[in-house]
Amino acid sequence: MRIDPNLVPTILADLQQSQVSLNTALQEVSTGKSVNVPSDNPSAAADMVQNTIETGDVDKYTQNVNSVLSTVQSASSILNSVVTSLTQAVSLGTEGANGTNSTGNLQTLATQVQGILSTVVSAANTSVGGAYLFGGTSTATPYTADSTSPTGYTYNGNNDTNSVAVGDNLSVQANVPGSQIFSNTSNSVLGSLSSLVTALQSGNSSEVETATSAVDSALNFVGQQQAVYGNAETQLNSQETVLQQDTVTLSTQENNLIGVNEATAATDLTQAETDNSAALAATAKVLPNSLLNYLEPPS
Repeated sequence: MRIDPNLVPTILADLQQSQVSLNTALQEVSTGKSVNVPSDNPSAAADMVQNTIETGDVDKYTQNVNSVLSTVQSASSILNSVVTSLTQAVSLGTEGANGTNSTGNLQTLATQVQGILSTVVSAANTSVGGAYLFGGTSTATPYTADSTSPTGYTYNGNNDTNSVAVGDNLSVQANVPGSQIFSNTSNSVLGSLSSLVTALQSGNSSEVETATSAVDSALNFVGQQQAVYGNAETQLNSQETVLQQDTVTLSTQENNLIGVNEATAATDLTQAETDNSAALAATAKVLPNSLLNYLEPPS
């Protein structure tokens, strides 16, 4: 039987097309995407460029929120402990100012307040991830002992604050420098504690009362500084919710643009494999006959 030689190109074209369809189906199943190169869908590919940019921004902001939130929560926790220490110091000062204490008792109270002072200094020098919470933007240890200073300590940090971007046109202050919290000229935590120690050692009830009042004022001031961290934490939690929704929205958009239905993709793959097998079978039957036909001598 003579085979029409013009059938060969058609058979080969069908085979090539079936192979292309099979490759496409395999790629969609393996990647879960209907657009793997821009030519698959230029419009969707163009939209995905913007989607990718926005997703990158949201990921960056989310990382910033998580990092800053951890820092803010740590600082807030430290200040809570400082408030507790100062409350204890006020209690000790009040006891020392009642005029009924012996010299030995006053010295014991002074030693306890000195211990509180050391505890507060340690809190002021807290670091998280290698960065000091209360050193401003400086890498130096915030407070070091200094016998020439009225408080007994020197602040080595700076007065700068860190503001971190957590959204488009949205930044959050991540810290309050120690100079504002612990050695403020109006309400010095370290200065008032140091004065209370000195007053208790002197045994002068009036001086102890004055120093205790200064510690109480510093205590209230620290509480005000806590509000900065509390507001920051509230803002960060709110922004975290917004970013989570943005992530869901962008993921949905990506799926709508280039995603595939897994069930449909599996069905398409099965059909493509069937079509390709059929094309291969047809080619195997027709192509050899056609070549032999070309080799037959002219009749």
